[in-house]
Amino acid sequence: MNIQFADLIENSPGAPGVYKMYDADGTLLYVGKAKNLANRLRQYMDISKLELHKQVMRSLVSKVEWEIVPTESDALLREQELIKTQKPKYNIMLTDGKMYPMLALTTGEFPRLLKFRGKISQRRDVYGPYPSVAALNETIKTIQKVCQLRTCTDTFMRNRARPCLLHQIGRCSAPCVKPQNDYDARVALARRILTGDSEPIVKDLRMEMQKYSDNLDFESAAIARDKIAALTHTANRGMRRPHAHSANFDWAGATSDLEKLLGIKIDAAGVFDNSHLFGKHPVGAMIAFGPNGFIKSSYRHFKLNDMSRAGNDIAMMSEFVGRAIERGPKLDLIIVDGGRAQWNIAHRRAPNIPVLGVTKGEVRDGDEHFILPDGSESWDIPKDSRLFLLLRAVRDEAHRFVITYHRTVRAKTVTASVLDDIEGIGPTRKKALMQHFGSARAVSDADLNALMRVPGLGKNAAEKIYAYFHTNVV
Repeated sequence: MNIQFADLIENSPGAPGVYKMYDADGTLLYVGKAKNLANRLRQYMDISKLELHKQVMRSLVSKVEWEIVPTESDALLREQELIKTQKPKYNIMLTDGKMYPMLALTTGEFPRLLKFRGKISQRRDVYGPYPSVAALNETIKTIQKVCQLRTCTDTFMRNRARPCLLHQIGRCSAPCVKPQNDYDARVALARRILTGDSEPIVKDLRMEMQKYSDNLDFESAAIARDKIAALTHTANRGMRRPHAHSANFDWAGATSDLEKLLGIKIDAAGVFDNSHLFGKHPVGAMIAFGPNGFIKSSYRHFKLNDMSRAGNDIAMMSEFVGRAIERGPKLDLIIVDGGRAQWNIAHRRAPNIPVLGVTKGEVRDGDEHFILPDGSESWDIPKDSRLFLLLRAVRDEAHRFVITYHRTVRAKTVTASVLDDIEGIGPTRKKALMQHFGSARAVSDADLNALMRVPGLGKNAAEKIYAYFHTNVV
C-alpha cells in the first residue's frame, strides 16, 4: 500500500459515483465508475495487482476527485460523459467509439427494436446505456410483451411468408405478413415506457383488465394481466427514466416552475430525511439545491442528540429541522420526505419558512403527491414534467445521502466494537488496518503474514490481532 495514495482517498465515500485521477500538472489521467467509491479506490492501493497500463497510470497520480451520484446506472452515464468530453489518457474502453449496450427504435414504416454498441449518432431514437446486456434484454422482452414491436431485420421481414415464433408467443404483431392499423400507436407506447412513463399505462391496463373480466372475456383479461406483470417487473428492476441528475436537466427552469407553484423565490431549498435501524443509530440529513443544481457545500449530517426520540421519525425530524434552521444555511424552502405528520412537525419548527411535503404513496416512484405550504394536497403535477422530476430527484438525493451516512455510522460502530477490544490497537493502527484491508471482517480473516505487511503495525501488534481472532487469546 502506498501511504500517499491512501491519504488521497482517505475521505472517499461509500456511495455510487465516478472518480477522477490527475497527475502533478493537473492533467486528467483516468475516469472510472463505482457502486461504492471507497471500496473501488482501495483496489488501487496495491499497485502490483493492477493491469500494466493502470500500474503506469497509478504511479503518476497526485490527486483524486470524486462525484457522488444516486445510483450505479447514473455513475455509468456520468463516466461515459466524462470520457467522451474530456478524453482521459488512460481510458481505453470508450474513447474509440465503443459504448455500453444501447437500445434504439429505428425509423421507417415499421420501426424495430435494435440493441447495439456504437456512436449515438448512428441511430435516431436511442435509449440507455444499460449497465449490462442482461438488463437490456430484460427491457426488450418487456417492450415485446406489451407493445409487440418487431426485432427482426428489414431483409428478414420482407422475405417472410408467415409469422415467426415471436408472433405465436405474443411478442410481435407480425408486420411482415399481417395488416397493421395501430403499429404507430404501439411505437408511441414503447417510447413512453422507455422514458419511464409506465405508471399511467399500468393504471389503464388494470381498468382494461377489469372491463374484460366483467364481460367474461377472460382470455383478453389474461393478456392485460401479463402486460401489467411485465411492466411492474421491469419497473422494479430499474428501467431507466429521465431524471434531474442528468447533466442536461434544466435546473433553472424546474426551480422556476417550483417558484411559480409555491409563489416564492428560491435561492436555496433544504430537503430532510431520517434513518435508523429499529431505533438504533438514529441519524438525519439535509441536502440543498437551487437554480444551479445541488448545493453540496450546504449538505448536513445530524446525529440524534435526544436519544429518547430514537426510532420516532416525527420526533427525529423535529430535532433535525430545528437544528438546521438554528445553525444555517439560510433556506427559502423546506422539503420533507413523508406525509402529513412530517409536514406538520416541520411547519411547527420552522413557521416562517414554507414547507413542502413529498409523500411516497403506495408505490414509490409511482404515485407520489405533494403537501403544499398552505396545507393543501396536490396530485396534479404531471409525472413527466421537469417539476415532478426535480421533486422526485431531490427527495431521492436526500434519501441516498442519509442512508449512506447511516451505513457509515453503523460500520464505525461495528468496527469499534471489534477492534477496540484488542489491547494496544489505538486509532492510528485501526485506521491503518481499515485502509489496508477495507473492513473489520477482512482483518479478522487475515493470516499473520498479511497482518505483518500493514504499514506501521509491527510484529507484536500483528500477533496480538491474529491471536485475538484465531485463538481467542488477547
